[in-house]
Amino acid sequence: MKTLISVLLSVALAGLSMPSPASEAPGPHDRAEAVRIIADLRKVVADNGLERLESVRIGGIDQWVSIRGSDRRNPVLLMLHGGPGWVAMPTSWYFQRGWEEYFTVVQWDQRGAGKTYVANDPDTLAPTMTRERMVADAEAMVAWLRKEFGKDKIFVLGHSWGSYLGLELAQRRPEWLHAYIGIGQVTDAPESERRGWAWTLQQAQRDANTQAVAELEALAPYAQGADPVPLESLFKQRKWLNHYGGMVYNRRGGDAEGAAVTLSPEYSDLDVAGMWKGNDFSMQHLLADVLTLDMSTVRELDVPLFLFLGRHDHNVSSALAAEWFATVKAPRKRLVWFEQSAHEVMIEEPGKTLVTLVRDVRPIAERAGDVSPDGM
Repeated sequence: MKTLISVLLSVALAGLSMPSPASEAPGPHDRAEAVRIIADLRKVVADNGLERLESVRIGGIDQWVSIRGSDRRNPVLLMLHGGPGWVAMPTSWYFQRGWEEYFTVVQWDQRGAGKTYVANDPDTLAPTMTRERMVADAEAMVAWLRKEFGKDKIFVLGHSWGSYLGLELAQRRPEWLHAYIGIGQVTDAPESERRGWAWTLQQAQRDANTQAVAELEALAPYAQGADPVPLESLFKQRKWLNHYGGMVYNRRGGDAEGAAVTLSPEYSDLDVAGMWKGNDFSMQHLLADVLTLDMSTVRELDVPLFLFLGRHDHNVSSALAAEWFATVKAPRKRLVWFEQSAHEVMIEEPGKTLVTLVRDVRPIAERAGDVSPDGM
């Protein structure tokens, strides 16, 4: 009996040590498979939910939107992306899913950006790439959403460049908005540039980074006078500002955010390639003009105002935005500091962003009766 047990034990141990049959390594194995996994995880399956990806005729061209939410009766929230040309749709899979339980969230690739850039002839778009046209597009998009969803008012959230568009909407069409939310809020752009350059130079000096110090000092005087900062000078300043975490706190640049674009379920391979071209296209046509903006002259709004500011944002100075916020009169206003964020607040602190939207912003729509009957 002992001999039999010994034999069986030997066989079992040998079996444990033998290599298992060859099996395929776990996926994903390519972009397409990774995208399918993410799309399946974030699929809207709620009974009254919606998940739309479509083009809308705005400003005489086809412009692409993603519309997602767990209950179509929820208040509508339109996000205006930054850049110009730095679209939020292809990274929204990461930060937006929780929003969709409380809002119908609209991501819009603006004129000359993302899927909208890919869908249109750049030569035809080029003459129309003006601030006035972009503001008109934003106004038309809000009008379309109000009609499409039968809403008197919606929320508008503007990030960076989008915060300029959002603030213009808040001034021009306050009766269309429950509230305006600014992230990375543009105020006095030339002063923001000067502060960003000075902070970056200080970091480089502290780091004894002779190359950075030399390149930054060569830009002086930086952002002086009424002329826009040359893009070449801006890109040199941003290279080192990003290196020292002025855009994404405690990271050197936005590589992770850029890589996340390739995992977007809304974007084809063609869209991903076109996004980068659209980003360059939009910057070439709009950025220099944006850098001359001074929105700090806005002193009163007829709509509730929220600012979500990254404490470490030197890309668009959050300290300067806070100074402006203190001067503005609004029916209601609230500034929320994100202590572990720089410029990409919704990506850097997605949980706090969601909690703040639900706790502080959504109740405005609730008081107006713009929610589903069951309160969700």
